[in-house]
Amino acid sequence: MEIIISEEAAKWYKEELDLEDQASIRFFVRYGGVGGRIPGFSLGISVGPPRQIHTATTVNNLQFYIEEEDAWYFENQNLLITLDEQFEEPQFTYQ
Repeated sequence: MEIIISEEAAKWYKEELDLEDQASIRFFVRYGGVGGRIPGFSLGISVGPPRQIHTATTVNNLQFYIEEEDAWYFENQNLLITLDEQFEEPQFTYQ
């Protein structure tokens, strides 16, 4: 699985979270929420260094990653993150 994030989405995270270059952003599985790949679960985000990376990518000097413990949620599908221009927020697609 891969994380594919557009430059516009990476810029959104950098500005909204007031991040410096080289920051690390984790996507993790959380119980509840809407719009998740599996009913009853959704993605959360946190900022901090990784412990055990399953997959990662770097865009605009930011590292985006998923830990091993959350890999089950994706079932070998890629996570595509783009910026929804109408709502001005990230949009997640599973491929």
